[in-house]
Amino acid sequence: MSGIPTIVLGGTGYVAGELLRLLVGHPQLDIVGVMSESRAGAPIGDTFPQLQGALDGRTFATRTELLTMLDAGHRQGHDQWALFSAAPHGASAALVAEFITRADAAGRKLTVVDVSADFRYPTAEAYSAVYGQPHGAPHLLDRFASAVPEHLAATDKPHIGHPGCFATALLIAAVPLMKLGLTEPDLFAVGITGSTGSGRTPAAGTHHPERQSNLFAYKPLTHRHAPEVSGICQAITGRTPALHFVPHSGPFARGIHLTMQATLTDNQSADAIRDALHGFYAGAPFVAVRDGTPRIKDIVGSNYCHVGVAVEAGSVAVFVVIDNLVKGAAGGAVQWMNRKLGFDETTGLTAPALAWT
Repeated sequence: MSGIPTIVLGGTGYVAGELLRLLVGHPQLDIVGVMSESRAGAPIGDTFPQLQGALDGRTFATRTELLTMLDAGHRQGHDQWALFSAAPHGASAALVAEFITRADAAGRKLTVVDVSADFRYPTAEAYSAVYGQPHGAPHLLDRFASAVPEHLAATDKPHIGHPGCFATALLIAAVPLMKLGLTEPDLFAVGITGSTGSGRTPAAGTHHPERQSNLFAYKPLTHRHAPEVSGICQAITGRTPALHFVPHSGPFARGIHLTMQATLTDNQSADAIRDALHGFYAGAPFVAVRDGTPRIKDIVGSNYCHVGVAVEAGSVAVFVVIDNLVKGAAGGAVQWMNRKLGFDETTGLTAPALAWT
């Protein structure tokens, strides 16, 4: 155990489970604590039996225990620490603020990647307009950048607010269209997500008898990821898209399939648009622009993203598939942490997809 000490907050949800799965195989990050106030002292393996053998004997810790560990340094010779927050929207910001404050006081460098929505907006007002509540740590907003790793080569911000799962798929399609001036700013998107995107707590829309063999739209044209995507896209490209987004609940557990349509600014062929996207993502190891239309089964369980293109009569359709829990959350977060800590961004993330799920 000689890697960077790593803490996971909000440690019992699906995203936390995926973070732990990725971290136990990461050669540079060592899990030293996983927070759950409700299950403190309970074996982590009872909540995540799929991690059998990886975290045997490890138990969930309280916030106080992890703060004390951070104060003490836990191990000699480690002034750099890593923290992932998978705490719920609205709760994450205050937790993260407490850990940053304690790290600063102890003279330790703490790098945070938050996968909640709490640090995806540049201002407290923008956050409150979408989530309907005050921001938990507005004084920290200017210390966080928010983008998918493929769209921000470097940032002087010390911490990252990772975009949401639908937002990741939307941005993979929208940013090159806007940045390269390939389309008009009106973007029309339909996305289908698996039930894990709704989190661990059961609800009417995620209950298996309701979801199995079913498909339905929810929050059409009002989904909270739309303003998030528009704001991030504007910050990266200088253009603000008019995003018309209709999300759907799919009858599967993992994955997102997104179709984005727009009007081309020039009447280019599908090959020309595909070549443009190939060039845009040439340095992105996890994004593959492919012939044909991409399929969820080809990326589930991995940090890879497949992109396809179709063109007809001046209209383009861009297809994106990702695993919502990996590329859309835990994997993208680890990719960012790798970048921020100076590791190759693919470290711990190159396992192939599961295919026949």
